[in-house]
Amino acid sequence: MTEAVFFDLDGTLADTAPDFALILHRMQREQGCTPTPFDILRTQVSHGVRGMLGVGFGVTQDDRAYASLAQRFLDLYADGLCVKTSLFPGMAELLDALERRGIRWGVVTNKPERYTHPLIAALGLATRSACVVGGDTAPRAKPHPDPLLHACNAAGVKPAHCLYVGDDIRDITAGKAAGMRTLAAAYGYLGDAHPIDTWGADAIIGHPLDILCHLET
Repeated sequence: MTEAVFFDLDGTLADTAPDFALILHRMQREQGCTPTPFDILRTQVSHGVRGMLGVGFGVTQDDRAYASLAQRFLDLYADGLCVKTSLFPGMAELLDALERRGIRWGVVTNKPERYTHPLIAALGLATRSACVVGGDTAPRAKPHPDPLLHACNAAGVKPAHCLYVGDDIRDITAGKAAGMRTLAAAYGYLGDAHPIDTWGADAIIGHPLDILCHLET
């Protein structure tokens, strides 16, 4: 039976794109640049600062300007973690349903702990989650399985009895490597590199409440 459901954060548990866009648009105005349309930015949120700066300023981590831009972005983000961020529609109801069934849930993200924990607290979930695993919690981040195995240890569950939900191919890769069943969140950010039906997930869901149909009893 399903003992726990773990969620990726950005694009799966919470819609963080509005805050990422708010920060990038502020930086673009500071640099005298035209703000990038939100629909374009949304697909890059799962790639974090690298994705935002890549689409917003056309820079990579090898560019001389990248380090200062990244630091400015992170400074602004630290002060605005949860201005417009919210749970995806249906997610609050899903978490309630999991708890009523006695199924633990947690968060496994590549976002660093120093941003993840304050954000989870701001969403009012810190005392409810069985674990919160950031990108720097385990020795290696996703797509390696280390963070998910760490989550299992923290929650006291076995991977084979867990479900991992994510909106990026690395989430599915990590979940499968950890020995979990996986769900691809089609309502999330997805990116533009790999079509969702090529990720190899056990199923694709279009809404958080669809997860209830994939719980093994």
